[in-house]
Amino acid sequence: MSPKPLSQTIKLSDGREITIETGKLAKQAHGSVVIKMGNCMLLSTVVSNYGASSLDFLPLTVDYREKFASAGRFPGGFFKREARPSNEEILTMRIVDRVLRPLFPKDYHSETQVMIQLMSHDEDVMPDALVGLAASAAISLSDIPFDGPISEVRVARIDSNFIINPSKSQLEESDIDIMVGASQDSVVMVEGEFDEISEEEMTDAIKFAHEEIKRQIDAQKKLVKQAGISPEKREYDGAEEDQELESEISEKVYQKSYDIAKKGLSKNERSELFGSLKDELIDSYDEDTLEEKKDLIIKYFNKAQKKAVRDLVLNEGIRLDGRETESIRDIWTEVGYLPSTHGSAVFTRGETQSLASVTLGTSREVNVIDMPTDQSEETFYLHYNFPPFSTGEARPLRGTSRREVGHGNLAQRALKKVMPEDCPYTVRIVSEILESNGSSSMASVCAGSIALMDAGIKIKSNVSGIAMGLISEGDKYAVLSDILGDEDHLGDMDFKVTGTKEGITACQMDIKIKGLKYEILIEALNQAKKGRLEILEKLDDSINKPNETVKPHAPKMITMEIAKDFIGLVIGPGGKNIQELQKESETTIVINEKDEVGVIEILGVDQEKIDYAIGKIRNLIFEPVIDEVYKVNVVKILDLGAVVEFVPGKEALLHVSEIAWERVDKVTDYINLGDQIEVKYLGIDKRTRKQKISRKVLLEKK
Repeated sequence: MSPKPLSQTIKLSDGREITIETGKLAKQAHGSVVIKMGNCMLLSTVVSNYGASSLDFLPLTVDYREKFASAGRFPGGFFKREARPSNEEILTMRIVDRVLRPLFPKDYHSETQVMIQLMSHDEDVMPDALVGLAASAAISLSDIPFDGPISEVRVARIDSNFIINPSKSQLEESDIDIMVGASQDSVVMVEGEFDEISEEEMTDAIKFAHEEIKRQIDAQKKLVKQAGISPEKREYDGAEEDQELESEISEKVYQKSYDIAKKGLSKNERSELFGSLKDELIDSYDEDTLEEKKDLIIKYFNKAQKKAVRDLVLNEGIRLDGRETESIRDIWTEVGYLPSTHGSAVFTRGETQSLASVTLGTSREVNVIDMPTDQSEETFYLHYNFPPFSTGEARPLRGTSRREVGHGNLAQRALKKVMPEDCPYTVRIVSEILESNGSSSMASVCAGSIALMDAGIKIKSNVSGIAMGLISEGDKYAVLSDILGDEDHLGDMDFKVTGTKEGITACQMDIKIKGLKYEILIEALNQAKKGRLEILEKLDDSINKPNETVKPHAPKMITMEIAKDFIGLVIGPGGKNIQELQKESETTIVINEKDEVGVIEILGVDQEKIDYAIGKIRNLIFEPVIDEVYKVNVVKILDLGAVVEFVPGKEALLHVSEIAWERVDKVTDYINLGDQIEVKYLGIDKRTRKQKISRKVLLEKK
């Protein structure tokens, strides 16, 4: 007998509905729900081990997968099964993880796994907007300690009207695409891209999202109550504590940490002094105490150090490197640093440095996205690399991390909004982080912007980015501009904002405390604007408009259109014609069919060779027009007349009867080999089915 599930329905303002259902699937999980919207269905489960791990943090895994079967498709590749997650799935995982993680108890260290999978796809529903709701509902229905529920929604804006959870087609018309995660009381996460909007417009979008989130949270609470889930969560072994030891260590290291932080030292100098202080503390205890409580000693040292740094900011407005709260680190740039790339730039801000390179290519180099929910191509993309030497570390290289995917995507979204719509190239930016002490993704935006200008890509304007931080204690707080890595680690917020002089192009905000008041959010946005504009001035001082042309060694792109019927002719049998032409002209030629027209892309460094390729293609597709007059070359003399050439490879017979009005006994009495003459094209002869041309119709009849 099929079990009867429990459910709650959420009605959106436009009449659409979201249903949360539990009690039917995956009942051995500690919590499970099915989220439905239209024909879209997501299954979300959560399991958390009852024993604590040995790690000093929450080992939380959020996994999101889009099953190809959900859209009636087969996975691509040789092996017909889902494998590693795509970049798009990773980005969705990160969005959910960032909302959930701050809401678990700080001393809860049990292995926890949240799994969400798309089981049924609906073309009019974007499932990533429902994943946060699915994850929170599953956790809320379990006995896992969690300070929720929460939810996430996507907001778009069309014609000044906000839309919750838009379809993909609606999103294409929108000037706002923002994901917001929030609890009942406060915003926890924001991520989005925008068409250069103001700070006020962004705040309005967040507030609109929050109101919808509150309704989704109410639905989760009702479902929990309906399911009879106890508000009392499981008991767990929290982290070991020793109040006496904590007080003792705080007394020993707090003031010394405060004094070190106040010196305004560099990252390495500061780390060395803090390291010496830690060693001094450890050496002050005997072997028996260390054997028993070394982990606690280090934990309490870090806690006292953190408090000292935070108090310094709150009490005196002084930061670790000696700056005031709104100050930005020294910036220097160099455009065109790499001689052989198509465009490049170095951007250095304090101890953070990005080297960006630009590569130009044809449509053959597009980034193909093949997912159940999205089959598309990106003609502009950015890759972010974070090697271990950038932080002075040596560690194993295990491929691209989720962090690298996320940071690269943020920088890509920031710059995408200023790319020209008619850019003929596929453009790839690679940001290599050579030094890192905070805000490396924002350095990637700045370096990428001036590298695009160096490459001659006609972007609207430079884009800058800044990372904002927060230190708060009760009612006291300080918003920090251009945060260091330590300030990110020790602070309560990481809020990245990018934009032009006209407005914001992208943002990403993570809150490590329970939530963020709107007053602080607005203050952070206004302070970010001030810093963003200051950085833009530095970028504009380096290069304030794109180079007029691409670099001499960079490929030049020419596009031309031909009739659809000529595509096969240009390609030739087995690709013979196009391969020979590429070899002869030393160019890359790509042909695509678009809107019943053949679009040819010719990519080459030497303009003369590009012109040669264009000429050859035009010759291949040349077709004379009836009643048009052409200058032709005589290439052969026959008894029947003369063979003339319109363009190389396109010949026709000028019959002896069409040379002159009078009788022509000898062709060479009128025209000779190598002559250039004018003829009129008369179309296809109905009798011979061959092209007919005439010279005599252009002569006066005697």
